[in-house]
Amino acid sequence: EEQDRLLQHQPDQPKNPKVLKVAIIGAPNAGKSTLSNQLLGRKVFPVSKKVHTTRCKARGVVTYEDTQLIILDTPGLTSPLKAKRHKLDESMLKDPWESMQHADIVLVLVDVSDHWTRNCLSQEVLKCLLQFPQIPSVLVLNKVDLVKKKFILLELITELTEGVVNGKKLKVESDFKHNSHSSAKTPPQIAQASPPENRAHESHCLQETDQATAFLDFDSSSDTGSSLVTEEVQGPKPGGYRDIKNMKGWPCFQEIFMLAALSGEEVDTLKRYLLMQAKPGPWEFHSGVLTNQSPQEICDNVIRGKILEYLPLEVPYSVHQVTEVWEEGPSGELLIVQNLLVPRSSHMKMLIGRRGTVISRIAQEAGQDLMNVFLCDIRLKLRVEVKS
Repeated sequence: EEQDRLLQHQPDQPKNPKVLKVAIIGAPNAGKSTLSNQLLGRKVFPVSKKVHTTRCKARGVVTYEDTQLIILDTPGLTSPLKAKRHKLDESMLKDPWESMQHADIVLVLVDVSDHWTRNCLSQEVLKCLLQFPQIPSVLVLNKVDLVKKKFILLELITELTEGVVNGKKLKVESDFKHNSHSSAKTPPQIAQASPPENRAHESHCLQETDQATAFLDFDSSSDTGSSLVTEEVQGPKPGGYRDIKNMKGWPCFQEIFMLAALSGEEVDTLKRYLLMQAKPGPWEFHSGVLTNQSPQEICDNVIRGKILEYLPLEVPYSVHQVTEVWEEGPSGELLIVQNLLVPRSSHMKMLIGRRGTVISRIAQEAGQDLMNVFLCDIRLKLRVEVKS
């Protein structure tokens, strides 16, 4: 009831409000929901290691002083063939595109720990960028903490941007030429983009600066051997590319950020940047709103994320959730009873686990996550049944 009231209330915006709608797109399992949760400061979007955990578009709201960020968390961009394989709703194909239509800026998330997919943007992501070239785009390299050889990140940046960032061409130069920019006494660092006010103070950022050249440097002891340099050369215009088969990257990114969404490393840097990109405009939500999802939707998503985490292969995608009880207990705790319907008895055995270990773990972890979201005690009971 409180959530409904907040969503229906007129936003309590300040005198000169600012707003920015941020679409986060990328391949399935790139870490979009994890990044969204970190930006929000609460785990309101489902997360698991399996693809297609997010099943629909949902909005998260970050309100800071006079600025409101609206985070458009979307399903991973996928092809119709893969959607059919995973028995996904048609909305899974449409939602990312619809989110782009409302976005002021788009974050393209790439999992750099995935050796098979990190060297190029997926065809679906490139199609989306080509469809909306007028929307400013930012490349976000995620899971950089899992890449041991940091020079690989330099190569990935060159490939994923087609050698152009913010209209400037990139080239790789030896670290030894610019050893004045790095010190052997400092520990190896991952290149990080920083807000405009810090650009002049950080030599390891890849941003447009007041000078003609900007360096992306690593410590020479970190086994990189190279750095990225931007040149004052006009890059291609957003609408200039149409042959998607010959494209590996997107030459119209305005900025590059490197972070580890799971641990929160450098997420605040990205958050500050987004707050600075906000433009004058009316707020869409009351400052007390964290997401436009209902509490029941959040609950379903959290439980589904845990089911995806603990069940093998395609089994979790066939589980149907039905909430039987949702009420406040005598001590103010939230009582939730949910039935998990599965198509086969073999699936039921897997979901319950030996002596109930699997279902007990799911209930315990989901209950803890829900306590962190709702900020109250949770009593969660899960029942498993075969669909009749």
